[in-house]
Amino acid sequence: MRPALEVAEVFRRHGPAYRRTHDGHLGREERRVMAAIELCRMAALGGHVETCEDCALSRVAYNSCRNRHCPKCQGAARERWLADREADLLPLPYFHVVFTVPAEIAAIAYQNKRQVYTILFEAAAETLKTIAADPRHLGGELGFLAILHTWGQTLTHHPHLHCLVPGGALSADGGRWIACRRRRFFLPVRVLSRLFRRLFLERFLAAQAAGGLRFFGALEPLGDGNALAQALRPLRKKRWVVYAKPPFGSPERVLAYLGRYTHRVAIANSRLDSADDSGVTFRWRDYRHGNAPRSMTLAPHEFIRRFLLHCLPDGFHRIRHYGFLANGIRRARLAIIRRLLADAPPQRRRPEDSRPGHQRALRSRRLPLLRRHPAHHRQAAAGATMARHVMSARRRAHWSRQPCCTGPGRCDRDPCPLRHPSPVLAVPKPRSRPRCSPQRQRWMPAHRAIGLVAATRAIDTGAPRANAAALNP
Repeated sequence: MRPALEVAEVFRRHGPAYRRTHDGHLGREERRVMAAIELCRMAALGGHVETCEDCALSRVAYNSCRNRHCPKCQGAARERWLADREADLLPLPYFHVVFTVPAEIAAIAYQNKRQVYTILFEAAAETLKTIAADPRHLGGELGFLAILHTWGQTLTHHPHLHCLVPGGALSADGGRWIACRRRRFFLPVRVLSRLFRRLFLERFLAAQAAGGLRFFGALEPLGDGNALAQALRPLRKKRWVVYAKPPFGSPERVLAYLGRYTHRVAIANSRLDSADDSGVTFRWRDYRHGNAPRSMTLAPHEFIRRFLLHCLPDGFHRIRHYGFLANGIRRARLAIIRRLLADAPPQRRRPEDSRPGHQRALRSRRLPLLRRHPAHHRQAAAGATMARHVMSARRRAHWSRQPCCTGPGRCDRDPCPLRHPSPVLAVPKPRSRPRCSPQRQRWMPAHRAIGLVAATRAIDTGAPRANAAALNP
């Protein structure tokens, strides 16, 4: 269904005035993009006549501009690209890794798009390859797909790289497939962030020393090598954003996810709400507040300026393949990987836990938590009655999954000679008191409960309490 409002209408209405106002600041790429969007599917580009074979109804369909920045011309290109990539998918979990540069670098990247975007690709690719080749992580050759995006939700200049990575690596000799050690964990993002920061800054300074970077306007003083090194010094201590999303469920979902990122432009026509001489209103999502939907209105010239921020240089490839997915070796390496996966024995997966999420979280803790009653209940339960609440050997055997030393009954010796680990002990409420409401219940670490039991045993046996008290930090 065709949207009610399109970016092309904004360009047709306000594009001529924008060219006159910013005539000295528009480059060749920006002018070409504006002309292509304004003429897309208009009579100036020609057309063809379509006739229905059943009812003989005819209509004129004008040709599209096929510019990669046009919001209307990406559907057919995306479908063709996805059809070609469908044969490259592996029956593996895929991870989504994102590399982002700081805002200080983004300002320089706008004046040196080709150089800085190339450095971004090279630094991210070498980061993934280096960490994956380390035997402490995967120890093999990685393959991945990298896609460049330069915009944020509000059309600001925000260069970042989306990488889609299969969950595993091919060994150096090509005879073994190395899967990720944990299904939902790919590589440590902090290690990736630090290496990516170092590699990017090294290449950035090398490009400036070779005279490959240019600085204009407020950034002109950075043309001096010492001044640029001083400006980049705070970035060496700043944490660069690199994050990895959980793996996808199936190759089909990977393909559907790819379609959302590969041929996307700065803003889609479906996000536009209204446009007139006073401003252009569009929808966006606030990622800092839980993807809350927002609305923003920009002046027409400001909207066009932000859109043109994301024009790529002519001939620049924003989708690149690396590792065993590189164009020259992809077909041969994928055949080897599929053979290795087919020969590998099936992995046994742990059955899914049907318990609620908070109970599954308690299972993953080393020391679970103990429900702690209010002070008046603890005082009533103290003293001689506390001896009844020491966990029996049968209950300890149930928690430790070991048979009790004396069978199903209570252990005759205290402590048990098998030294079963004492698990969570719930201090029960006295019978004369009503049960506490969930709002009044508190939680205490399990090691405090273990120390409480040890202190109780010391009282009953007459042993000194110094060691038992040391158990309570």
